[in-house]
Amino acid sequence: VNLEGPLTNEGTPAEKSYCFRGDPKLAAILPAGSVECVSLANNHSEDFGPVGYENTQKALDGVGVAYAGNGETILYETDRGLKIGILAVAFYIDHEEMAAKIVSLKEQGAQVVVVSFHWGNEGYFNHTYDQSWYAYAAIDAGANIVYGHHPHVLQPIEEYNGGIIYYSLGNFAFGGNDCPRDFDTALIQQEVIVDVDGTVSL
Repeated sequence: VNLEGPLTNEGTPAEKSYCFRGDPKLAAILPAGSVECVSLANNHSEDFGPVGYENTQKALDGVGVAYAGNGETILYETDRGLKIGILAVAFYIDHEEMAAKIVSLKEQGAQVVVVSFHWGNEGYFNHTYDQSWYAYAAIDAGANIVYGHHPHVLQPIEEYNGGIIYYSLGNFAFGGNDCPRDFDTALIQQEVIVDVDGTVSL
């Protein structure tokens, strides 16, 4: 999931309209809700500066939740042994750098590669040309799943070249506004098929 806000009781708030944060103790909610890995690549992770970001990492380490920051990758293995490579991106990334990181995850043994993009326009139900371009480029480079966040509303789902694109999943749990104009959201259950020869398909 996209964890959009630091877990900290320290730090200086950024000079912006909305600064989010939660108590580090709230990190326990994540594994309790079966969340195993989060993206910190978004425009609110550093709302309380480097100290807030570091405290978030410590809180996640303390409850055993894996994470990746902007431009970072992580290799995560599920209880059933599926190796998932994750690349987290806040808005956009150099195309060649993105492709190289996807290839690197595959070389490290990732059977499935997920690229998490914080992108698009807030409140818009249609994705942009840039979202499509980067999603296609990620899948062409070897990613299997692209999932997006930032618009705070649902956007289309698209199959492309053997992969799947979830342009925006809306808000799952959102404390920044107690009455958002759109309450629709989605959880995705993605079936991954691993053949006896190691071939992976969705």
